[in-house]
Amino acid sequence: MATKKFRMNNTRLIEGGTGDNPKLMAQALSDGHESLFLEYYLGYTFVESKNGKTYKKAIRECERLGLFLWQAPRTPLERQSNKDALDLAKKIRFERGQELLERGRGYRVKKEAVNFLDFFQTYIDRYTKKDIRMVKLAFSRFRDFLRDTPEYNKYIKRVKPEQLNRDMMLAFSEYLQSRSRGEGANSLFARFKKVIKYAVEHDIIAKNPCSGIVIKTDIHQLKKEILSLDEINQLVAFHDERQNHDIRRAFLFCLFTGLRFCDVKDLTFANVDFANRLLRFEQSKTKGHSSSSGVVIPLDEGRLRLIGEPPSPESRGAVIFPLPSYTMCLKSVNRWVKNAGINKHISWHCARHSFAVNVLNNGANIKTVASLLGHSGLQHTQKYTRAIDSLKQEAIESLPALNIE
Repeated sequence: MATKKFRMNNTRLIEGGTGDNPKLMAQALSDGHESLFLEYYLGYTFVESKNGKTYKKAIRECERLGLFLWQAPRTPLERQSNKDALDLAKKIRFERGQELLERGRGYRVKKEAVNFLDFFQTYIDRYTKKDIRMVKLAFSRFRDFLRDTPEYNKYIKRVKPEQLNRDMMLAFSEYLQSRSRGEGANSLFARFKKVIKYAVEHDIIAKNPCSGIVIKTDIHQLKKEILSLDEINQLVAFHDERQNHDIRRAFLFCLFTGLRFCDVKDLTFANVDFANRLLRFEQSKTKGHSSSSGVVIPLDEGRLRLIGEPPSPESRGAVIFPLPSYTMCLKSVNRWVKNAGINKHISWHCARHSFAVNVLNNGANIKTVASLLGHSGLQHTQKYTRAIDSLKQEAIESLPALNIE
């Protein structure tokens, strides 16, 4: 390991050579950390010394970044923390330097080569929203696209921002549609475009190559499989000792309430009004973005049995369904469906669709169903009425032909 060269004031240079402005510096602290800061050179002034001699004195200013390094990292976590802090500090130094050039000379120099794949991974590492799984999948699909497309497989390890052009984005959108069902392609491309937009906003990409490219879907058409009431009864009747009991309870609860996975996994006993038999929660997908994010669902004996009782009166904040990862839950559900003798491609979200279709099919009002699902209007709920029409048509066509003369 190279010896760190500190100045007399306990500071050291990390990045920046002669003529670079600002320079990235670190100052050793007594608690075992180093504080990162930018040092700006702002020219010089003439200063008169005590003996009457005049000399030049550099004018420097510091900008503390609020980022810190471990002086002697001992664990992988501390080393990763140092890497993340340094990467961010270097990006900030570059941007500050560009701002100085723009103000002083009226131009910006060309940004150093960036690998968009590394940029995307860094974006994921810092992403904190609940759709992180979809963002990761969008990245995985993009890498698959580069690998599977002869024209672009030369970029499998490195893609420069300027190589992300409109033709590539059109090809990627078509690739997504060939790989995903229903609204999946649209959802993945929307996440990908968020990363592109972020790159444009941070001057990584000069012009948005996704501008004007959309994946159109018929929002009124239900494309996912649904489970009929008879098939749900098949699931209820099938028991496997190896099955995760919490996954079983949670999926059945979604089949009879229409909850999404992201909502059912976060439910606590505090969401349940046992006295009035009501479930109250805010949808993760629309929380803070819609006046209809709050949902109230009546509970009957069956749904209450799936919920169970809190471990103790003091544990109302405990999670009702302690679930593993989405991937593990989905594998468990797929195995359950297959072993129960149901030949359908079922995802967790199919439970929400199945709930909507089954309650509508049993005479529920569309406005009531929209309210139970937390839809702000009827636009998204109407696709379930079309699914019912399709089911009715299939039922009629299943009857034997009439031989009328």
